[in-house]
Amino acid sequence: MARRIEDYALLSNCRTAALVSKDGGIDWLCLPRLDSPSTFAALLGDESHGSWRIRPAEADAVCTRRYDGDTFVLITRWESADAVAEVHDFMPIGLDPDVAIRRTDLIRRVVGVHGEMTFEQELSIRFDYARVMPWVRQTGTAEDPCVTAMGGPDAVALRGAPLEAADHRHRGEVVVRAGEVRDLHLTWFPSHRDVPPPLDVATELEQTKSWWQGWADRISHDGPHRAEVVRSLLVLRALSNHETGGIAAAATMALPEDIGGERNWDYRYVWLRDAALTLEALLDHGFLTVADRWRSWLLRAVAGDPADLQIMYGLAGERDLEERVLPSLPGYEGSAPVRVGNGASSQYQADVVGEVLVTLCAARSAGLDDSAFSWPLERQLVRFASEQIEREDHGLWEIRGEPHHFTHSRVMIWAAFDRAVRGVEEFGLEGPVERWRGLRDRMREEIDRDGVVNGHFVQYYGTEEVDASLLLLPEVGYCTPDDPRMLATVERIEQTLMEHGLVHRYRTGTGVDGLRGSEGSFLACSFWLVEQYAASGRADEARALMDRLCGIANDVGLLSEEYDAVGGRQLGNTPQAFSHLALVRAADTLARLVQRPR
Repeated sequence: MARRIEDYALLSNCRTAALVSKDGGIDWLCLPRLDSPSTFAALLGDESHGSWRIRPAEADAVCTRRYDGDTFVLITRWESADAVAEVHDFMPIGLDPDVAIRRTDLIRRVVGVHGEMTFEQELSIRFDYARVMPWVRQTGTAEDPCVTAMGGPDAVALRGAPLEAADHRHRGEVVVRAGEVRDLHLTWFPSHRDVPPPLDVATELEQTKSWWQGWADRISHDGPHRAEVVRSLLVLRALSNHETGGIAAAATMALPEDIGGERNWDYRYVWLRDAALTLEALLDHGFLTVADRWRSWLLRAVAGDPADLQIMYGLAGERDLEERVLPSLPGYEGSAPVRVGNGASSQYQADVVGEVLVTLCAARSAGLDDSAFSWPLERQLVRFASEQIEREDHGLWEIRGEPHHFTHSRVMIWAAFDRAVRGVEEFGLEGPVERWRGLRDRMREEIDRDGVVNGHFVQYYGTEEVDASLLLLPEVGYCTPDDPRMLATVERIEQTLMEHGLVHRYRTGTGVDGLRGSEGSFLACSFWLVEQYAASGRADEARALMDRLCGIANDVGLLSEEYDAVGGRQLGNTPQAFSHLALVRAADTLARLVQRPR
């Protein structure tokens, strides 16, 4: 039976990520990069689709787990009737980019604490989304056991304990006594190269802990939910590629928004919108260098004709993200089809340019100097927005139905022109400011006329429906949180989109998204409502909702995309950047309430 999504913890080296279950299984790992084909994919099937499991042989052993401080070194503590041992899982951070091309490592250090404990190890390697059964051979010695698996361009070596083949898997035992340490060391490398030498595990562990903790120590947050903010910012860093600067939307693909349904998407890519919002959260906490790296990534990714702008790219700026179905994987709890790639990459989503320009303006306000190409890039994006100004789009939620003039998208076009005007007026940059002012005023007149019905903002022109993206209108300065239209919109959202105290993106039964089935409450939307409550004088409700949302995080502080309030379980890809950056913004808003004089 599949583990619940919230039963997984994250390991990261800022290039790829692994998910580790409470029962000691690494059930998701793509090598060498986050958006590479999987090596372990039991998360979307079972152990036969790839997994590396280590857990006590004693049936009565129970575990607790935590991260070692503000790091992604996971400590799982196992206790049985007469023994205690720990497994310390981590991915060496490996800052040398040349080395990272040649190898990626994952280490599981087994530590004896009390008594004697026997661990069972089981390894099942399946490259290329479980489509490649590798050639596996024993390449070590009795004193230094090593199993090597090769298939196509990929190879993996596992050192540290003897393994025996059985039914296309490898099994073995690891015994530790109090004070003993056994290191199990997995290394990915290109199959045309020799097996890389082993790492000095003790040194790599200390360097990795020091790197993560040093990054976290730079975070300043005075106010409630500090621990959640720090962990969320760490998640955002973990999803940022160390070499390219690309920020992935999530670590996984095809985890369902509707168990057993078709809403199963690949989120291992860089959405311009998600990355921009992530960057704003990092900027608010002083990480200006990350902003500079992402701006450089953006310039490389969108180079060329702005008419070819995509809403998402690969982690290095790749454009070919064609969506296809993988019949080799049955899906999480049978949720099919399993999709790789993402068809939304070819959609037109009008809000994206506005999101990017809002973030670049915020970076400039935070002190990031313009490069030789940054302002010309922004001018080209503004020109693109003006050329597409009449075009309907698929909106923030990437609907698979017919395009519309979504109110949120129209507001973000307004924001694009507004930030362009500010670039001239506040920072002395050059551009056709009168024209941009005219376009900004034109958008406001249109939105105020067509985007408001019965005193509240609407999902798209021509409907009375609302959706949760409207909660973002005050955030970009279009209106104030206590604008009567905004208050009326919140009331409609509470009436039509809230279930069990949490917010849905929109009503799925209207047919606007062109998909069958329903979905859970969207966690980022509920955090947006915390901000709106706090900014409009409903502080007690804001705090109560924030406490509820933070309680949804799993035992190591991770949030997926959605939550099933009825089933009491997380849904969708995990950990989700959108959820964690929304948590940070909501916590910052509440912190300002605490600091505000009465």
